[in-house]
Amino acid sequence: MLRVVVLGAAAGGGVPQWNCGCAVCRTARSDHPELQSTQASIAVSGDGAHWFLVNASPDLRQQVTATPQLHPKPGALRHSPIAGVILTNSEIDAVTGLLSMREGSPFNIYAHERVLAILRSNSIFNVLSEKNVARLPIAVDQPFEPALPDGSPSGLEVLPFEVPGKGAWYLEGKAHPAGADGVGDTLGLRIADKRSGKYFYFLAACARVTDDLKSRLKGAPLVFFDGTVWRDDELIAAGLGNKTGQGMGHIAMSGDQGAIASLAGLDIGRKVFLHINNSNPALLGTSAERKAAEQAGWQIPSDGTEIVL
Repeated sequence: MLRVVVLGAAAGGGVPQWNCGCAVCRTARSDHPELQSTQASIAVSGDGAHWFLVNASPDLRQQVTATPQLHPKPGALRHSPIAGVILTNSEIDAVTGLLSMREGSPFNIYAHERVLAILRSNSIFNVLSEKNVARLPIAVDQPFEPALPDGSPSGLEVLPFEVPGKGAWYLEGKAHPAGADGVGDTLGLRIADKRSGKYFYFLAACARVTDDLKSRLKGAPLVFFDGTVWRDDELIAAGLGNKTGQGMGHIAMSGDQGAIASLAGLDIGRKVFLHINNSNPALLGTSAERKAAEQAGWQIPSDGTEIVL
């Protein structure tokens, strides 16, 4: 049995964002606190006892506290069900939460060499001693089985694959610690339970839907997909920023080339948007954008949503 918990559904900054007075953030602070959401991450387990995080958001401590599945077992002074963290990119909202896991519990970090190079280049991540926290490289289109803390197999199979995107924004105009080749900066994951054969896809960032991606996702029982913005120029039109979705490496939900249209007709069982920016009107339950997304078969999840395959 494959279990997935949405730890956070929001893009960088969360909902509400600390310095934002947009309609969504105002509503989340006042009339509809249920709109409040932490930054995007999920936890996945094949046995219900050991969990692997996909990305470690800056809100990780809050997310763990709010998720009983991730609490220490009763009677244990030091224990965590978290066996590992799988990183799909090196953005701040994907790696910063690692610093909240510095108290000595063993777990593994799985990431592409380009992401590991960034962790090595920033000495603050050395608080995670490699005696307890191994940093294990993963490669595009090479499946791996993450291990449990005692080294035994987890029963999960993870296949990383390349997704159109871009490198971390804080490296724009700077040399990447791993060199100029950008393959591996943005990954999607296919995560499967080897015992049951159940599987799902996770893509927190995606700049466009290619034919290769369509062929991968066709017929999938569950897909978590980049839902950062409703329209490409959303931040500019709202007066909230000067970058487009494409400029940030994210596809829009709407439009002829958007996620909703591009992934229609692929017989995907359950489609869930994740990494949703506070500017996105689809977050508002009464909005026309929300109705359009739901009519197209997409779900806007809340933190804590659990899905069992």
